[in-house]
Amino acid sequence: MTTIEIRLNGEPRRCPDGLTVAGLVAELGRDPRSVAVEVNGEILGRPSWSAHRLATGDRLEIVHFVQGGRA
Repeated sequence: MTTIEIRLNGEPRRCPDGLTVAGLVAELGRDPRSVAVEVNGEILGRPSWSAHRLATGDRLEIVHFVQGGRA
C-alpha cells in the first residue's frame, strides 16, 4: 500500500494514498456533524469531503465542536 504524509493539527501523519477527507474523519472516529475541516488554509465544506483526496504535504486542521453551558 502506498502512503502519503500530511500534517494533521500540526503533527505529521501517514495516510493511504487516495484517502479522502471523509475517509480521514471516519478513520479518526469523529462524527462528521461535529467537526469542521480546513485544508491548506481553506475551510472545506462538508459536501466536498467525499470528493477531496488528500495529497502529500496537505495541511489539515480538524476542529471538534463541544457543547457546553453555564453552570
